[in-house]
Amino acid sequence: MIVFSFTGCATTGDLQRVQGSLGSKIGDHDSEIAELKDEAAAGKAAVEELRKKQADVRADITDLREQLQQLRGGLEQLQKESESIQGRVGEIKGLKEKLDQTAFKINFIENFLGIGKKDERAAGNVEKHPKNHARNGAGGNGDKESLYAAAYELYKEGKYEKARLEFQNFLKNHPRTEYSGNAQFWVGECYYFEKSYEKAILEYEKVIKNYPESNKVPQALLKQGLSFLELGDKTSARLILQNIIKDYPNASQARVARAKLLEIK
Repeated sequence: MIVFSFTGCATTGDLQRVQGSLGSKIGDHDSEIAELKDEAAAGKAAVEELRKKQADVRADITDLREQLQQLRGGLEQLQKESESIQGRVGEIKGLKEKLDQTAFKINFIENFLGIGKKDERAAGNVEKHPKNHARNGAGGNGDKESLYAAAYELYKEGKYEKARLEFQNFLKNHPRTEYSGNAQFWVGECYYFEKSYEKAILEYEKVIKNYPESNKVPQALLKQGLSFLELGDKTSARLILQNIIKDYPNASQARVARAKLLEIK
C-alpha cells in the first residue's frame, strides 16, 4: 500500500509538470501562430498592392498602345495628304499648260476677229527697230515705244504679272501718248488672264473713262462683259453686251456680243 501511494504521488507531480510544460509550449505556439497570421496578413496585403500596381501598369500599357495606334493613324493620314498634295502639284502644272494653250487660242481668235490688230501692228513696228529706239534716247519717242514694246513682249509670252507691272510703269511715265490707251487695256487683260476679274473690270473702265477716243474702248467693254460672266453676274454682263451692240453695231466686238447674249439667255 505504501508503494502504491508513493507511486501515485510521483505520477501526479509528473503530470502537473508535464501539464505546465505543455501549457507553456502551447502559449509559445499560440504566440508563433499569431505572428504567422500577422505575417500572412502582411503578405496578403503586399500581394494585393502588387496586383494593384500590375493592373495600373497594364492600364498604362493599354493607353500607350491606343496612343501609338492613333499616332500611326495620324501618320498614315499625313502620308495620304502628302501624296495628294504631290498629285495636286502635277494637276496645277497641267492646268497651267492648259491655261497657256487657252490664252494662245484666245489671242488667235481675237486676231482673227480683228481685235487688237492695230495695237499689234504698232508693237510689231516697235520691235523691228530696237536700235533706232535706243538712239532716240531717254524721254524721246523711242523711249516710250521701247518701254511699250518690252511690256507687250512679256504679255505675249504669258508673263502677265511682269507685263502688268511694266504697262503700269509705262502709264506712270507716259499717261498721255498714242500708246497709253492700249497700255491701259493690256493692264486689264493681264488681270483677266490672272483670273482677277474684279480688278480687270476696273482697269477696263479706265480705258473707257480716260481714253474714250481709243480704239480699245469696244474691246474693253466686251472684256468687261466677259469678266462679269466669269463672276456669275449675268445681268451686268447682258447690259454691257447690249450696249456694245447698240453703240458699236458694225464692230467685230458686236458680233461677239451677239453670240454671247445667245449663250446666256
